[in-house]
Amino acid sequence: MLPLDYAVWRRRKFIINNIYPLYLHDLSEVWEHKINRYVVFENDDTRTLMEQNRVFDIWWEHPNVLFPYLITVDDIPAGLAFVATSPFIPCPHYIDYYMNEFFLLRNYRGKGVGEEAVRQIIGKMPGRWELQTNPTERNERAKRFWRRTLNTCTNGKYSEELGHHPEDGEKLVFRFSTSSEKVSH
Repeated sequence: MLPLDYAVWRRRKFIINNIYPLYLHDLSEVWEHKINRYVVFENDDTRTLMEQNRVFDIWWEHPNVLFPYLITVDDIPAGLAFVATSPFIPCPHYIDYYMNEFFLLRNYRGKGVGEEAVRQIIGKMPGRWELQTNPTERNERAKRFWRRTLNTCTNGKYSEELGHHPEDGEKLVFRFSTSSEKVSH
């Protein structure tokens, strides 16, 4: 993964912009989102991917509050992870970190890349975590990934429950805590 050096990130954020439409396309299968009339995965009249990507500028405007990660394998982009802290988390005040987005390109899935990325991220950021995902049968692969990964990375010390997100409806909510000690292998 690339380190969070914001000077470097600002110069390379176009890589996230390139990955993001692939992520939305992948999510459309789970959430049943449709493209708009301009072939952009948005509910409004966003016309170009450049317009859509402007929403991500916020991730580079708040160092030490919002953390964009680029997941790489052999220096090749393999996915992304966005971690938010207060005031940018949709969770109760008792959460320190919220995994806002997590995505791996399909050819890197099932090879341990995602688990290692999660291990590295949560290892750098000790505290109370939350992540949410779609609870439906359409999302079985992601649910299995999070259960397996959190079981391994937290030694089985995580909780899972159904919750309701004001904008997205029902979610499967995972919560766990990490300490400043190394996360297990």
